Amino acid sequence: MTRPADTGAKEELHAMNTPPIVSPQEWDAARERLLVKEKAQMRAHDALAAERRRMPWMAVRKDYTFEGPQGRVSLLDLFEGRRQLIIYRAFFEPGVHGWPEHACIGCSLGADQVSNLVHLNARDTTLAYASRAPQADIRRLQERMGWDNIPWYTITDSFDADFGVDEWHGHNAFIRDGERIYRTYFINWRGDEAMGTVWSYLDMTALGRQEVWEDSPEGYPQSRPYKWWNWNESYVPNAAPDPKWVEVSDAGEAAFRKGED
Repeated sequence: MTRPADTGAKEELHAMNTPPIVSPQEWDAARERLLVKEKAQMRAHDALAAERRRMPWMAVRKDYTFEGPQGRVSLLDLFEGRRQLIIYRAFFEPGVHGWPEHACIGCSLGADQVSNLVHLNARDTTLAYASRAPQADIRRLQERMGWDNIPWYTITDSFDADFGVDEWHGHNAFIRDGERIYRTYFINWRGDEAMGTVWSYLDMTALGRQEVWEDSPEGYPQSRPYKWWNWNESYVPNAAPDPKWVEVSDAGEAAFRKGED
């Protein structure tokens, strides 16, 4: 004899020390109380990002070389002409669990979270992955796992050891002034769990989201929020935003500010 499909789930639920069951009014009141703390946490996050934008920069003095789909490239080449660069050190190489069919399970979970990079690129920022696997293996992995959108390079020198990612994963952020490159920030360990969205990437960079509401040093590039957004197929460098979108986003921005109160 078989029991109903949901019986086991009900038994598990009854075994849990669950919160009280309340009315809609009581639920709304509980949410409003928690929302006060959530807004405080959000403001603390904004303040931390503002402090991150004031971190000192470290000059990169070595000439690092990578292998890419078209051959040897420099660290400067990885910027793809943009001002900022984020490099995630992914573990895909002999000795890593899953090789040669898979990259590290944790790194693979992270790669699955990477959003459409055109939005990040619109903020003059490039994301790249780097591993020690040969390019042929990287291309095979990208095709199999659906990661073709991520620029992925082969480390050929001491880059991983010099930037704290020779043993464990991590994101390094860089900025360039012409051909001069500087390291601006580093996120690893549990901080990597939140990475993958355009916002999490921009928040770790020296320039931030580049929006006028941010507390950034004088002279940093900033524009109004929402206005620079576009469909992923429709970005045109330096183009004015669609007037209709300006109208819609103005209303959204006003609602956003009201919700901040």
